[in-house]
Amino acid sequence: MAVAKTIEIVSASSAGIEDAVQSGVAKVAETINNIEGVWVKDTKGVVRDGKVAEWRVTLAVTFLVA
Repeated sequence: MAVAKTIEIVSASSAGIEDAVQSGVAKVAETINNIEGVWVKDTKGVVRDGKVAEWRVTLAVTFLVA
């Protein structure tokens, strides 16, 4: 029987949405093993001087508990 746990994080990037997701998963992977998937629950753009300066994503990261 497998047991999975899901945590929620927020990650940001000025390079784009995909970079925010990739860097968020990479940061979680520094301390958590057996990551199985990620769900982008929300996306937000931060506007400065009339332009999108930063993307923020809320991620649900699922991993198997050993």
